[in-house]
Amino acid sequence: MTEQRFIETSQSFFLDSGYVTAFEKLGLTSFDALFSFNSGKDPGGSSLPEYRSRLEFKISNPEKTLFLKRYNHPGALTQIKNWFWHNARKSMMSFDFDPTEDLARAGINTPKTISYGEQWGILLEKRSFIITEELPNAESLEQKLPDCFNDRSQTESLRQQRNFIERLGQFARRFHDTGYRHRDFYLAHIFYSDDGTFFLIDLQRAFKPRILAERFRIKDIAQLYYSAPGSAFSKTDRLRFYKSYAGKRPLNGRDKAFIRKVVRKVNRIARREIKYGRLVPFTN
Repeated sequence: MTEQRFIETSQSFFLDSGYVTAFEKLGLTSFDALFSFNSGKDPGGSSLPEYRSRLEFKISNPEKTLFLKRYNHPGALTQIKNWFWHNARKSMMSFDFDPTEDLARAGINTPKTISYGEQWGILLEKRSFIITEELPNAESLEQKLPDCFNDRSQTESLRQQRNFIERLGQFARRFHDTGYRHRDFYLAHIFYSDDGTFFLIDLQRAFKPRILAERFRIKDIAQLYYSAPGSAFSKTDRLRFYKSYAGKRPLNGRDKAFIRKVVRKVNRIARREIKYGRLVPFTN
C-alpha cells in the first residue's frame, strides 16, 4: 500500500496528494473557500452547537463521498474544557484527527482523513476542519445489524450471531487496550462492513485519560450495552460479549463488580432518556 502524503495547498490547509485535482475542480484549496462551500447535504444526526457544521459531498477523480466537519470560532470556554480533557492545547480538528491516526496505527479501523487544517489567533483557535472518506461498504450497527440477526430460529444464524458478538467484544477490548476512551461508544459510531470488518468513527471526544480511566471504560461499555437493542441481544448475549471483551472464562469477583457498575450506569442513562421522552434501545 502506498504511504499517504499530505501537501499544503495554502497556509495551514493540508490535502492528500491524490485528491488535489478533485479539490481544485471544486475550488476547495483554501480556508475561505472551504468555509463558504455548501454544495452538499447535512448527513443528519444529533443537533450541533452554532460553531460546528457538517457536510456530505461527492467528488470525482477519484469518485468518492466525503464528510466535512467545520469548527468556526468555538467559544473560549469550550476550547479550554477540551484542552483540559485532552491534556493538550490543540484545535477542535486535532481532537478528531489525532485519535483517528493513532488508532489506525494501532490496528483499529477508522475513517481515512483526506484533508485538514487549523487557524489560530494569539491564544485561541479561530477555525479548523477535517475531511474524511466514506467507509467502504459499511453501515453503522445502529442502522443495520448483520443479516444473521434477522432469524434467531436457525442454527447457522445463531452460530453466526454468537461469532459476531464475540468479535464485537474483541474489537471493544482492542480499542480500550490502546488507552483511549471514546465517550460516545454507541452502536451508531461502530460501523460494520460487508466483509466483516469493524470501524470506529466520530472520535472528536475520544481521549486518553490520565485519571478516571476506569470510570470512562465503564461509561463506554454502558453506552454500548444501552444502544444494543433488546430485540436482538438477550442477557445471555450481553454476558457472552463481556466474556469476549474480558478475554476470560469464568468471570471473577472483579468482573462481576464491573458488570454491576455498567448496569447501574445503563439504568442512569435510561432514566435520563425516558425523562426526555426518548426510546430506550436495550429495553426494546
